[in-house]
Amino acid sequence: MGGRLQRGKNYARSGQVLNMTLSTSVVVGLVQGSREEPYRARIGIKAFTSQQWAHIERELAGQALYAAKLLAGEMPTDLEEVFAELGLELFPSTMRELTMDCTCPDWEIPCKHLAATCYLLAESFDEDPFQILAWRGRRREELLDRLRASRGTQQVIPEETSEEAPLSDHLHDFWTSPSPAGTPESATSGTPVLDELEPLPLKVNGTAVTDLLRPAYRAFTG
Repeated sequence: MGGRLQRGKNYARSGQVLNMTLSTSVVVGLVQGSREEPYRARIGIKAFTSQQWAHIERELAGQALYAAKLLAGEMPTDLEEVFAELGLELFPSTMRELTMDCTCPDWEIPCKHLAATCYLLAESFDEDPFQILAWRGRRREELLDRLRASRGTQQVIPEETSEEAPLSDHLHDFWTSPSPAGTPESATSGTPVLDELEPLPLKVNGTAVTDLLRPAYRAFTG
């Protein structure tokens, strides 16, 4: 194929590929040959199924580094490893994985028109690696939207942190409570715990136990 590939490269360099479109599974190039009407060169590949893409997206979303790079618009250099772990190949490894045809009279596959289209296709992958994913069935925005949705369901909600000062900073007023505006003076006597309890029925020498404990509480909080 050396001669045809070199002629195809020359076609690509001289701008004879007038147009190239990429969609799911199919790349079509319009290549100007020796005739007035350009030839249509078509390169096909099998797209991944919806189920396969679901596995791919779940794997990508579960790996923070891959997801972060993709969501930032970068293509991880070792992305093929993710596909390999799932038993898939991102790039075709043999010609048998591709289907090619051209409207030119040359019966050889690939002809120089197909070769020229292949060269431009490879350059488009260098310029925008997301194109290879689109060729396999998942366009960039659709993939990123699905990754965002998957990452959103896996986000860990941070625990609420209290802004209150640690207990060690409140040792001096641990036994007291704040005095809101309008609180009666009797409620700020330094014995709020005793005031909140039901009166104790016990008495010592005719004096209620609560009243006997009050000086001790005042001493603690003083």
